[in-house]
Amino acid sequence: MKIIFFDTETTGNGPKDFLCQLAVKERGAAEAIIDALYKPPVPIPFECSAIHHISNKMVADRPSFKDAPEYAGLKALFEDDNTICVAHNATFDEQILKNDDIVIKNLLCTFKTIRTLDDEGKFAMHKLQYLRYALDIDLDVSAHEAFADVLVLEHIFEYELQEAMKKWSCDEETAIAKMIELSSEPLAIKTINFGKYNGKTIAEVASIDIGYLSWLLDQKRKSDKDERDWIYTLEKYVS
Repeated sequence: MKIIFFDTETTGNGPKDFLCQLAVKERGAAEAIIDALYKPPVPIPFECSAIHHISNKMVADRPSFKDAPEYAGLKALFEDDNTICVAHNATFDEQILKNDDIVIKNLLCTFKTIRTLDDEGKFAMHKLQYLRYALDIDLDVSAHEAFADVLVLEHIFEYELQEAMKKWSCDEETAIAKMIELSSEPLAIKTINFGKYNGKTIAEVASIDIGYLSWLLDQKRKSDKDERDWIYTLEKYVS
């Protein structure tokens, strides 16, 4: 099996957004398979440019991803039965690639993995850049640039793999298979990190204001974003 790490920078986080940068590297490789900018079929909003610093002017003369000469090879790589595709919060990147007609066969999410492994709450957050510093990953790269994030991602994966092998008392191949399996399942969210109950656990809120959870579930069901984890979690409390 070939393990690749990938990251996208995009026009937003909705179901109709597209990538404007893609970086991919193979496990252990020094260089990227691809690290390129593309002109998306929709404009890049200023709010997104403020995060990843990719402007419409920067991609004006670039091909669209599907028109790029490397597209066919990358599609074959992502869709190969023998490729394991690793990303952080992978369902988002998976959907972005799907919007360009790439359907990943084997997806491993380091976000879901760290949330599962960190059952004792060692980490206050599980975002990529938080973990970069919490794990003392010493890389001289910036944040929110696709290839830089891929380099951080590989380090996080290697940490998780070692933790998974210890937690599940298994070899590397078995641990990776388990990580892929849990990546395909909804993730139970423990704590609310927004609104009037920011910092409280779902269980605490359920005991004092079940109506709020009912309202939140309704909002998540109406959302045009991928809210599978929230819906899965809230349905456990709201009958």
